[in-house]
Amino acid sequence: MSPTTDRYRTGIVPLDRELGGGIPVGSIVALTAQPASQSELLLYGLASEQQTLYLTAERTTLSVRTAIEDSGCDLTRINVHAVDRDTPLTDALEYVRRFDSASVVVVDPMDVIERRDPAQLREFLVTLRGRLLETGSVAVLHCLDGRDVPDQRDRTTYMADIVFDLQTCVDGDTVENWLSVPKFRGGPALTEAMRLELTERIVVDTSRDIA
Repeated sequence: MSPTTDRYRTGIVPLDRELGGGIPVGSIVALTAQPASQSELLLYGLASEQQTLYLTAERTTLSVRTAIEDSGCDLTRINVHAVDRDTPLTDALEYVRRFDSASVVVVDPMDVIERRDPAQLREFLVTLRGRLLETGSVAVLHCLDGRDVPDQRDRTTYMADIVFDLQTCVDGDTVENWLSVPKFRGGPALTEAMRLELTERIVVDTSRDIA
């Protein structure tokens, strides 16, 4: 957590500053990004800052742990669990109900869960919010914004308190990543996007005096 104990650091100093110190306790964050991007680096940076329950709905636990290590992030406080491929929503809900200490909860990706029964998805989101408030935690839901967006994506982004939107643009030989915060329930949305360099690490472009 950040020095202001009601906030969680994102791992991106300029973003934390814009958010008043980080993500407020109890918040659900939807990170929307293209599948062919380095958006996972944002998850790894956030997870390595504090105790984290990392639920992987597609990749194996070994794959996720290896990727986190390769990004240079510390695995010490990150607990990676793979949810059942046949019953991902039910399994994720059980993990959410069991964690009992201040943590970051990551669901990567959220798409698998969003394709389940609407009533179950709402139960998951409502239960998740309750557990976040009870334990003083936050959650980040990795929402892939590709060719096959789940029908229930609107429900996820509506229920989310904060939306991080990562746009990746390819122009010839140049790849540009822009992170915006169009929604911040209870706080000011960012008026400008910040440019990020996403390679093995996250680097903020300070040429526009963002940092």
